[in-house]
Amino acid sequence: MKKKYYIGLSLIVAIVILIIDQLTKKIITATMNIGDSYEVIPHFLNITSHRNNGAAWGILSGKMGFFYIITLIILAVLIIFYIKETKYNAFMQVAISLLFAGALGNFIDRLFNGEVVDFIDTNIFGYDFPIFNIADSSLTIGVIFVIIALVKDATKKE
Repeated sequence: MKKKYYIGLSLIVAIVILIIDQLTKKIITATMNIGDSYEVIPHFLNITSHRNNGAAWGILSGKMGFFYIITLIILAVLIIFYIKETKYNAFMQVAISLLFAGALGNFIDRLFNGEVVDFIDTNIFGYDFPIFNIADSSLTIGVIFVIIALVKDATKKE
């Protein structure tokens, strides 16, 4: 019989991402000043110490109360969605775990520091992409996985 929920897998994914996210942010804040940058791969990847008190690309900068409320709502919705809609679908459960870990990682920063620590600085095909972190990456990958799971599910029903 197929498992209904893959709680162990979901927890491992969320906890590992959260630990890596928080650990890398602690290393950046302990070893670099804001604005310091180290080139890792020339013309592609730098580690740059940056702080963001807004959302992606600094949107709604300084609106911490708004972010607290929205993040708590998002976390609650993710838990409800996980319980009600992801039965028998390990891939979707992992996707939700990635979204949960990413949202929680940045929420922890906002709650304890009033800002999010960003440090991954990329230049992709000449575009200087906004600086981000592991939690942001987890959110992005989680969204991509949700889209893949939904498309796969939709094509199954046809």
